[in-house]
Amino acid sequence: MNSAVSTIEADLLAQDIRAVPASMDAFLAQVERRAFRMAELNLGHREDALDAVQDAMLRLVKHYSDKPAQEWTPLFWGILRRRIVDLQRRRKVRSIMVGWLGGRDEDGDELPLWEPADNAPGPLERLHDAQSYADMAAAVKLLPQRQREAFMLRMLEGLDVAETAQAMGCSEGSVKTHLSRALQRLRDQLEDWR
Repeated sequence: MNSAVSTIEADLLAQDIRAVPASMDAFLAQVERRAFRMAELNLGHREDALDAVQDAMLRLVKHYSDKPAQEWTPLFWGILRRRIVDLQRRRKVRSIMVGWLGGRDEDGDELPLWEPADNAPGPLERLHDAQSYADMAAAVKLLPQRQREAFMLRMLEGLDVAETAQAMGCSEGSVKTHLSRALQRLRDQLEDWR
């Protein structure tokens, strides 16, 4: 785990997350790859992750491009988080409906089955130790949703407590509690990587 965390930290530091972007295009280019990683870890499906990131970017541009650049980061991550939750809910409802309807549409064709999330490392092949990343990603996926969000926004995105609270729609104390619990669970699950 240490090598995966070190690689992620180095990647984040190299991109200088805290710098205020000069334009909306620069901001979107800066967060695009990290947003995709977050969406794919939460959704477990590449196309759904691409859709979620694209929708979040479009909503940010459409509704918040007039806001100051320093507000774009928590606004974007809040929009993306809500879009991920929406897609997870739709997937759940669809799987229930497929079960009720017998798995066929109105034309009698088989409906596609929703497969469980793939635990493979995905697009992060550039990490030096692919196995440690896969184990870390699986452990993050097992976290309860709010703990996972707090961990990803605080530790991987580098947002401060206030920005994370704004993006998650909760209090700063709640963010601290979720993050503390997430870190403890990850330590317990990834003990072999110490």
